[in-house]
Amino acid sequence: MPSQIGIRSCPRMHILSRQQLIGLVFLTLIWGINWPVLKIGVSYYPPLTFRMLSMWLGLPVLALGLLMMKVPFAIPRAHWRELFWLAVANMFIWHVLIIFAVKELSSGRTAILGYSMPIFSALLGAFFYGTRLQARAWAGVLAATIGVLLLLWHELTHLAGRPLGVVYALIAAAAWAVGTQMLRRTRIPVPTLTISFWMTALTCIVITVLSSLFEREQWTMPLPVTWGAIIFNAILIFGIAHALWFSLARDLPPIASTLSVMLIPLVGVFSGAWWLQEALHWQDTAAVALMVLAIASVLWPSRQSA
Repeated sequence: MPSQIGIRSCPRMHILSRQQLIGLVFLTLIWGINWPVLKIGVSYYPPLTFRMLSMWLGLPVLALGLLMMKVPFAIPRAHWRELFWLAVANMFIWHVLIIFAVKELSSGRTAILGYSMPIFSALLGAFFYGTRLQARAWAGVLAATIGVLLLLWHELTHLAGRPLGVVYALIAAAAWAVGTQMLRRTRIPVPTLTISFWMTALTCIVITVLSSLFEREQWTMPLPVTWGAIIFNAILIFGIAHALWFSLARDLPPIASTLSVMLIPLVGVFSGAWWLQEALHWQDTAAVALMVLAIASVLWPSRQSA
């Protein structure tokens, strides 16, 4: 029997399997490192076009995964409307707005703002979806909130000069939180990988239309460094990580699937500092401890009920 880490909902928390834990660790590393990768990509190339190329190249990778695992592609026509709204909340808004936020802000701070999503998601679940949270889960939300505020502390004067970037990231995070709650409750009777494939395909079309409308005059052949960022996103982010995230978000309770990946902005902050020489301050170190506390609040084993 695989080792398990307890994540329970009141009165019992859900059980996080070894496979799910490995998936969360993979997401933390890949998505965290991707923030400076994104910053490099959009520094030399139009943001929507960068996103468009990454997604179109990633879609065949995702399709190959479905074929190899013999996952069906078909979604019943009756659920197409629900699929569309899932894509709007989980993909359309997030991918358009967050790529503009990365263009405006530092990679680390964009990651922090984007991953305020778990806070939105936990509160949405508690206030609108009737999710009952244990006291320690609320403590985790509070710790994560303080951690985000600390990481933004030194940026406040800079943020005043980049209001649109902040707005883009926070709206993207809020939309993603709504999408996570919707995905958790979807009744579409197909595997999560199928849903992920079609949400990605729909987003490819939307991003292509937007890029054609607003960036067509800027279309050029990407530089080698840009191609590297595009390929990283195509294979690891759109080909693998998104499908893995949607599976975890659908299978795990929202508080577990969201707070448990709060290390992603920390990886983004420190990888950006190392790779792009983005400055770090004492608030970053303090936030690390708070984020670890937030994760421990939902991942630390609980005593089994007698």
